[in-house]
Amino acid sequence: MTDFTFSGLSPDLILDAIESLDVRVNSGLLALNSYENRVYQFIAEDNKRYVVKFYRPQRWSDEQIAEEHDFALELASHEIPIVAPLALHGRTLHHAEGYRFVLYPSVGGRQFEVDNLDQLEWMGRYVGRMHKVAQRQSFQYRPAIDIHAYIDEPLLVLRHNDLIPTSLQQAFFAIAEPLCNAVREQYQTANTQRLHGDCHPGNILWHDGPQFVDLDDSRSGPAVQDLWMMLSGDRQQQQLQFDTLIEAYEEFSDFDTAEVRLIEPLRAMRMIHYMAWLTNRWQDPAFPRAFPWFADDKYWEQQILALKEQLAALQEPPLRCGQII
Repeated sequence: MTDFTFSGLSPDLILDAIESLDVRVNSGLLALNSYENRVYQFIAEDNKRYVVKFYRPQRWSDEQIAEEHDFALELASHEIPIVAPLALHGRTLHHAEGYRFVLYPSVGGRQFEVDNLDQLEWMGRYVGRMHKVAQRQSFQYRPAIDIHAYIDEPLLVLRHNDLIPTSLQQAFFAIAEPLCNAVREQYQTANTQRLHGDCHPGNILWHDGPQFVDLDDSRSGPAVQDLWMMLSGDRQQQQLQFDTLIEAYEEFSDFDTAEVRLIEPLRAMRMIHYMAWLTNRWQDPAFPRAFPWFADDKYWEQQILALKEQLAALQEPPLRCGQII
């Protein structure tokens, strides 16, 4: 493949790829909500539902994908409720005309409720169990959540594109630059480990308990990365949610209280990284269709305001955690 798009991924190629694993499709292909990859649900001849995921070309190496799969299988072997890839013909990663793909069992469930303290308590325990397993070894090939990947490179991408309206570029970078400088000063972590990496409510299904999906963004980083995206509401609500998560988390894994100071820097990093991600993917026809507002003045005006609010949040004291005030 010569680009990051899926221009050559035809329905016939998808069906041929699945059937090369001796899995016969007995239904249509239902496209699931995924933009980075292409993901489809189907029913096979055994009347079971499956999900096939085709990885975006050139994003990950075979070694990096293998680490994702191995991590999921390792977690599943320790009874962590995660959707792990199926091993077919002795492997989980498969190839078809330049594309890499993987097959999963299809699981159902409703969305995790971020304002439900009982569910948050469950999540704290399971993330603690996940991290206890994750700490046993390190990634060799998958990257880390760091300033270079989440601030320096994204800021360069945003500076060298024409998607930010000319009339708003000066105002945007007038706030983006000091925000990024503040993050560079504050984002310092001594401990990193294997992470889910993208543990937001959309990647958690609920059916008699949580079910984790999608380790596609699994990286090394601080433990709090897998916790802060479950916080919502005002500061008082977030404090209660955080207390609930950490108390349950520490039943299985120790939490470094210093990491509470990383929550707002990590939030800022995600904001900058997200805008650059959309910019980098704009050549994929699926993105202008899915995110038509991205090139509009109104969107960038809203981002300028959001970055101002985030810069103010970086100046506030962190949430309480143990003796950290």
